[in-house]
Amino acid sequence: MCKTITIKDATKLINDGDIVMVGGFMANGTPEKLIDALVEKGVKNLTLICNDAGFPDKGVGKMVAQKQFSTIIASHIGLNREAGRQMNDGETVINLVPQGTLAEQIRAGGFGLGGFLTPTGIGTLVEEGKDIITIDDKEYLLEKPLKADVALVFANKADKNGNLQYSGSENNFNQVMASNATTTIVETREIVEVGDLDPNFIHTPGIFVNYLVKGE
Repeated sequence: MCKTITIKDATKLINDGDIVMVGGFMANGTPEKLIDALVEKGVKNLTLICNDAGFPDKGVGKMVAQKQFSTIIASHIGLNREAGRQMNDGETVINLVPQGTLAEQIRAGGFGLGGFLTPTGIGTLVEEGKDIITIDDKEYLLEKPLKADVALVFANKADKNGNLQYSGSENNFNQVMASNATTTIVETREIVEVGDLDPNFIHTPGIFVNYLVKGE
């Protein structure tokens, strides 16, 4: 059975220097209470893997503003000027990755794949330093998987075994991230008894979830 813990106890599982995946798309589907608690804790030198850098006052952007990340791996940062400033001033290493490639790197890391081939990025800056493999006269980039120490996920409902349901577009990166990390912590709006969720509509099985915290 998955363990339900407090927000404060959840933050104790994230330490300086960790690689952290955070669900959300422009902060939609981001575990905001966990983010707020990490801002308060002041954990630092983290590597962030996220779709984007949030907003200055919302999502992971609140941690960006506190300079809690030494490296950010994301698809775009255009909604957060502070992230752009830190990148341009050399304060934070920011690696921009095509969105589909990022999602597949996370999935590959979660499911034990050694990598995958994609034509996305051929002929652009994306291909620099990567292996190019030709198959049937077409060039592909070999993209390697990403792995995290901790995944911070947001769900609409969870049962006490950690089975998760997301609400609409809040799913976004949460589902693939939940399967990836060594430790998966889920902030959820509601925790219900085992059997209360229709098994036909469970998006993430509880085997991937280590801890639950009660959110909104």
